[in-house]
Amino acid sequence: MDSVQRRRVTVQGVVQGVGFRPYVYARATGLGLAGHVTNTPEGVVTEVEGAAAAVSAFCERLAADAPPLAVVDAVDHCEVPVLGGAGFAIIASRSGGPARTLISPDTATCAACLAELADPADRRHRHPFITCTHCGPRFTIVTGLPYDRAQTTMAGFPMCPDCAREYADPADRRFHAQPVACPACGPRLRLLVGGGGRVPYEPTGTDPVAGARRMLARGAILAVKGLGGYHLACDATRPEAVAELRRRKARGDKPFAVMARDLAEAERLAHLGPEERDLLTGSVRPIVLLRRRAAVPGPAEEVAPRSPDLGVMLPYTPLHHLLFGLPGDPPGPALLVMTSGNLAGEPIVTEEDEALERLAGLADGWLTHDRPIQVPCDDSVVRVCDGAELLVRRSRGYAPLPLPLPFPVPATLATGGDLKNALCLGEGRRAWLSAHIGDMDDLATQIAFERAERQLESVTGVTPVLLAADRHPGYRSGRWAARNAGGRPLVRVQHHHAHVAAALAEHGLDGGRRVIGVAFDGTGYGDDGAVWGGEVLLADYAGYTRFAHLAYVPLPGGDAAVHRPYRMALSHLRAAGIPWDPDLPCTSSCPEDELRVLSQQLERSLNCVATSSMGRLFDAVSSLAGICQYSGYEAQAAMELESAALRAVERGQPPYTFALNRPAPGPEAPVTADPAPLLASVVADLRARVDPSVIAARFHAATTGLVAELCVLARERHALDTVVLTGGVFANTLLSSACARELRERGFTVLRHRQVPPNDGGLALGQLMVAAARGATDPPQRGEAHVLGGTRQSA
Repeated sequence: MDSVQRRRVTVQGVVQGVGFRPYVYARATGLGLAGHVTNTPEGVVTEVEGAAAAVSAFCERLAADAPPLAVVDAVDHCEVPVLGGAGFAIIASRSGGPARTLISPDTATCAACLAELADPADRRHRHPFITCTHCGPRFTIVTGLPYDRAQTTMAGFPMCPDCAREYADPADRRFHAQPVACPACGPRLRLLVGGGGRVPYEPTGTDPVAGARRMLARGAILAVKGLGGYHLACDATRPEAVAELRRRKARGDKPFAVMARDLAEAERLAHLGPEERDLLTGSVRPIVLLRRRAAVPGPAEEVAPRSPDLGVMLPYTPLHHLLFGLPGDPPGPALLVMTSGNLAGEPIVTEEDEALERLAGLADGWLTHDRPIQVPCDDSVVRVCDGAELLVRRSRGYAPLPLPLPFPVPATLATGGDLKNALCLGEGRRAWLSAHIGDMDDLATQIAFERAERQLESVTGVTPVLLAADRHPGYRSGRWAARNAGGRPLVRVQHHHAHVAAALAEHGLDGGRRVIGVAFDGTGYGDDGAVWGGEVLLADYAGYTRFAHLAYVPLPGGDAAVHRPYRMALSHLRAAGIPWDPDLPCTSSCPEDELRVLSQQLERSLNCVATSSMGRLFDAVSSLAGICQYSGYEAQAAMELESAALRAVERGQPPYTFALNRPAPGPEAPVTADPAPLLASVVADLRARVDPSVIAARFHAATTGLVAELCVLARERHALDTVVLTGGVFANTLLSSACARELRERGFTVLRHRQVPPNDGGLALGQLMVAAARGATDPPQRGEAHVLGGTRQSA
């Protein structure tokens, strides 16, 4: 007879809120085992007792057969004394002690719930909050650990007898699904209009969704409460509604994202490959940046003017599906603009009172509900580059999943940058990036930053003993770190070094060998006080050498040069010794008075910090080629330059060239890349009436050639053969693909971002790794400092 054995099994990872305990229950009872399972701050803890062979079978494939939303990091088990008894139970969760379990991200409504939503015979027919163990809100409703209903924002909704019966039935799909509810006991929708949103909209026989659909059809703008905050929605096929939303939100020409009714509607507007289809229809459902179809009539130009891409997502909540309409409903919208519910630069709105106040000038109505949002969470943004996912904004569906680290780190908090801010907590071999927070110039965003930091500490159990921040003396994220260090060491990390380190970390490199880090963006505080941004660094986690950079030019007027690209074009022309002739687009676009003042400003070096920024060179060429003279949103000029390059009919023309200044090898002598010959060729092409799209394509080819040439030179001098492509400029997939292809053809290993954004949204991960590698060697920082050059812009 087989001996009796009892084992305690601890499973760590994303194992709470994903149906892991019901899975354990079914597995144990199926094998005839006794015992129990519970949630604890350390993870899911199970004790099983029975025949040794059955206990062994229970343990063998526990991780491999886990529920689809589970992510198992570790399974530890040990033998414990036999207790006897029969039956297997799910027992109350244990609290207390440090949190070590992981929370699941919010996930899109599953197929089973959608079938019930559309079934008139089901008791949850048309229920806007239908959910089960395999889908629905998770991270955004968690108030504490362990993950139980009492520690979510569903605590205020006691279950009715029917829901309680499902919740307690191990054979039910809603067994221990914490957000479970139904029309009898769940949250309630309301549609508010007029008077600052305080007048109920209740025409006879109309439910809130039907009223909302009718308002959208009339061209209204609605604030719609979602999983992680409010969206502002309008019918994307009505140009006047899109234009009005753009005006109210003061958005300029910045592209909107759209939510398509289904995959067929998305495919009508943009090109879809298998990777894009998987992203659009998967459990995360981010905004996917898709290449627009040329000359297809429809809303794309109003939604995303002059952009090569269209941001598209599919419905991911029951409410979204209801807004588009179920089978048998009257015809509804096929395409909705769905943009963050906020003014430009502010964090997303999550609370009803806040929405009624802050969105009063933006929305005609509010489709809201009474389930609180604990954690603000914007939509994630991704694109596909060379067949692989590239995150542009890491938020809903990804946060708070941790990233594995290549070596253990002390409990560390990194505060990121001031644009696209996301902070990062790490301890041991895990790092947690927060959801996207936003731009730190706004007071509301700074408050959201503090809230996110507290919340991330709460759900991870990490209490930082070390802080890391950007070296920019004016960054608000860095000032916050200095104010809150409280005697803890604060390590200041150079901006582009952090970019390279983030890429090393996500690729699992331990830093034992330096890499060639090509870091191209708009702005980063340099060691010499200049604005860096066109850098080639030889780097590991502990340090870096500046091997090469773009030649310095003045950045006239800080942010003014960013918003008016013609100023950067004129600055580059002056540095190259090229006259400001009136036939050049950048000269003719600059008002006469401004042109005169700008000339004096550059001559006297007034408010003209030096910059080596590749992002600003993209702006300059975009202006010089006559493509974009005013930038209403970040990287607009560069994006329109990429769009023009994609339209180029003439291919295979020789690229422009940079002039390399190659001093003898030495630590104080980086190589500089001077764009003067490139700019002279652009001017010659303009006067030869070469199409701007060809100029844009030749510039992209020249930048690709520059990257390859500098990396080959670094390999010759330093015997390095791994290249990292990082920084916001490499969100440009045309450039990223060309550089990667060229480098691989020359025998390099190329690392690009996949799990974290190449822009400043991934900066905090790199800061954390650099701080951990250095240890507590930097003295504690305190106080405030001046703002460099009047600019915080990045790309």
